[in-house]
Amino acid sequence: MEIRDLTAFIGSEITGVTCEDLQRPEVFGAVHNALNERELIVVRGLDITPEQQIVLARKFGKPAPPHSPRYAHPRFPEILVSSNVVKGNKPLGVARVGNFWHQDGSFVKSPATYSMLHGVDVPHTSGHTMFANACDVYDRLPDEWKSTIDGRTALHTHVKRARIAQEHVGLSVAEMRAVIEAEFPLPEHPLVRRDAFTGRLYVYGAPEVLDSVNGFDANGNEAFFAQLDALIQDPERVHTHRWMPLDLLVWKTASAYHAATAVEPGRHRTVHRISIAA
Repeated sequence: MEIRDLTAFIGSEITGVTCEDLQRPEVFGAVHNALNERELIVVRGLDITPEQQIVLARKFGKPAPPHSPRYAHPRFPEILVSSNVVKGNKPLGVARVGNFWHQDGSFVKSPATYSMLHGVDVPHTSGHTMFANACDVYDRLPDEWKSTIDGRTALHTHVKRARIAQEHVGLSVAEMRAVIEAEFPLPEHPLVRRDAFTGRLYVYGAPEVLDSVNGFDANGNEAFFAQLDALIQDPERVHTHRWMPLDLLVWKTASAYHAATAVEPGRHRTVHRISIAA
């Protein structure tokens, strides 16, 4: 097994390892440590079944039920199927997931700790996943912003990116917002956290999921969101993962910002996702 840094600021790539190898305590320990130290791991060419993915997920923690159970795997409810494939006029999974910068599950009170994605059928030329390190984002914040947000909390929302379902047709914008907020009440989270493994401070919140920072007026929120967006999306500090078949990715939900890019027309993309509570 070989572990190497993907960039100076986020990620480790792991090669030369099999599913059987990962059952060995010393191998899994090295992989888990790389994840906790580097926010993201990419295991190349890991040929596993859905059952094996669930077994591996349980080594990291407890698989959590998907937020969208309608897109769960038909045989394995722990797995959320993300796919643009349609069979018999029925979608195989949920398409176009996470195509905006976010930290997984921040719009709920108690998010999962890790996300695990397995590339079942993935193109290499599109449908990439971009990553940024929330610790690195905090480090690059101007000192005046660090002082301003110190000790503050923020409200997170699912309203900006919730999907409109059949039952929502005919609702006004205000009614739609009320339905979403009833299902996902706005949780309040500290805006700055300390990573339990590395001890580094990081920003918890992305503009597309943040409703507001407590104590900020509208202008203050707008200014902070603009500053945060610029740091997250700085091309010099973004790692773009170009998927290869059977790649397995695991990341820390709190400190790994990420966003999916579009899949080019005519290309299929299916990944199996498991959320893991440590």
